[in-house]
This record gives sequence, structure tokens and C-alpha cells, in this order.
Amino acid sequence: MSPPITIPVSPGELFDKKTILEIKKQRISDIRKQVLIDHELALLSAVARDVLARTSRAPEIEVLERKLLAVNQRLWDIENAVRASERASRFDAAFIEAARQVYLNNDHRADLKYRINLLLGSPLVEVKEHL
Repeated sequence: MSPPITIPVSPGELFDKKTILEIKKQRISDIRKQVLIDHELALLSAVARDVLARTSRAPEIEVLERKLLAVNQRLWDIENAVRASERASRFDAAFIEAARQVYLNNDHRADLKYRINLLLGSPLVEVKEHL
């Protein structure tokens, strides 16, 4: 197995990816997938712990991380609802509302990541622009 590729990433992206892996750990039952999830989560958790250990803003970051976890849990559920509607070819008001909730929650998610980046003075910040 080759070593992971290291890339520059913002702290907001690190904490976002970590929360998504935590959700996968809870919700995916396939043992082979769990091994992969556990490995990646351990790597990212170690980096996140290091980031938090080097800042006086750790309590604020931890609050934002919990909010990211909640948003990502909502997104997981909403996207599953959208996929279920798609499979059933049911494009009713519930489908439309779920589709709207995807982008509304993604906007909230982007804001949380931005706030983490701001608190940590990150030179890397995700840029969004929507019409």
C-alpha cells in the first residue's frame, strides 16, 4: 500500500472531513469499509488534535466542529431522502424541499468551515460563489 498523498488543506476542511468520517463510522456497517474509515479517521484525528493543541482558540473550534458534525449528519439524511425520491421517481413537494435543504445546509457548512479558518488565521480559505 502506498503512503497517503499529503496536500495543503485549510483547518476548516480538515475538521469537516473528520466529522464526515465520524458519521461514516457510525452509519456504515461493512467491515471492510470500516477498516478504511478507521484508518483515515485516526490520521485526521491526530492532525486535528495537533491543531487544537497549538491554539488558544481550541474551545471555539470544538464548538464549531460539533456544529459541523450536526450539519453533516443532516446532510447525510437529506441526501438519502433525495436519493430515495429519485429511485422512486417521486418529485413532489417533499423532494423539492429536501433538494433545497441540501444547498441551504451546504451554505451553513461552508460558513462553519470559514469561521474555523478565520479563527486559526488560515492562509487557505474555501471560496464559494453562487448566483
